[in-house]
Amino acid sequence: MLTRMKELRAMHKLTQAELARRVNVRRETIVFLEKGEYNPSLKLAMKIAKQLDARIEDVFILEEEDLR
Repeated sequence: MLTRMKELRAMHKLTQAELARRVNVRRETIVFLEKGEYNPSLKLAMKIAKQLDARIEDVFILEEEDLR
């Protein structure tokens, strides 16, 4: 899964730690999400999108192989 989290987070001048605190996860979770190494639950994806003032599909981009 591709993600625009890092870009959107930077636009909002949020650190990984600040975003993590706002969505109630560890900073390491944000790191893994930004690297595409972890797929968030729908609830977490919604929280992140809200904090980044974006739609889920603008933050997390599914590729064709993600749907198989």
